[in-house]
Amino acid sequence: MFTPKGKFSWYEIMTSDTASTGRFYSDVVGWTTQEMPSGDGTSYTTFNLGNVGIAGMLHMTGHSGGIGYISVDDVDAHIEKIVEAGGKIWKPATDVPGMLRFAVLSDPQGAAIVVFTPDPNMPSPQRPASPTPGTIGWHELYTTDVDAGFDFYNKLFGWTKVSDMDMGPMGIYRLFDEGDQKEMGDGGMMTKAPHIPVSCWNFYFNVDSINAAAKRVESGGGKILNGPMQVPGGGWIINGQDPQGAMFSLVSNKE
Repeated sequence: MFTPKGKFSWYEIMTSDTASTGRFYSDVVGWTTQEMPSGDGTSYTTFNLGNVGIAGMLHMTGHSGGIGYISVDDVDAHIEKIVEAGGKIWKPATDVPGMLRFAVLSDPQGAAIVVFTPDPNMPSPQRPASPTPGTIGWHELYTTDVDAGFDFYNKLFGWTKVSDMDMGPMGIYRLFDEGDQKEMGDGGMMTKAPHIPVSCWNFYFNVDSINAAAKRVESGGGKILNGPMQVPGGGWIINGQDPQGAMFSLVSNKE
């Protein structure tokens, strides 16, 4: 579950209908679901590739959306640093016994993130590497201020700039690296479009074929908002909404 510190290491979908959402992503992305009952009577669903967890899902009334977890050495110390840098706390540091300590915050421009420290005894099976279908292929920040947003993640998590791409009227698209030294980095940051109400993160799931996956999105009740389209580097993407309205994206090396 957990990758080196300062990197996105887990992803969570919050939805008002876990049964429908579970079926949708299982069909579109190729995951299987597993219920994880808790002691308080609630349950947590994991999305798996084989026996390895890739993401999670929880029920949240009246809200659908995704959030990413960034692994850190000390949750409480990072809360202080994030607040000092202009971020906000939405859920204070909380322990999940035997698993992790986490807190929900937002960056200074309002994009939500989770920082967490795993329990050292928590098993962490090796995940398949991207671009294996079902893994996470890209991270994209829509923000009100690209420079300020990048500075925050650079100072708090050590991310580095790969390059800026000129998108004309849409401004720059800043490629960033979490420390993997990949040619294209691990994600991008751009000025959010007017129809996006607040700054937020969007995550791209690797799929077998972008056209085949697009058909599964539509047959499953989702919407394709943009694409399929080819992007620099040769990959193909679509941006969409799941049946409950949560934003997501897909990426593939195959059309």
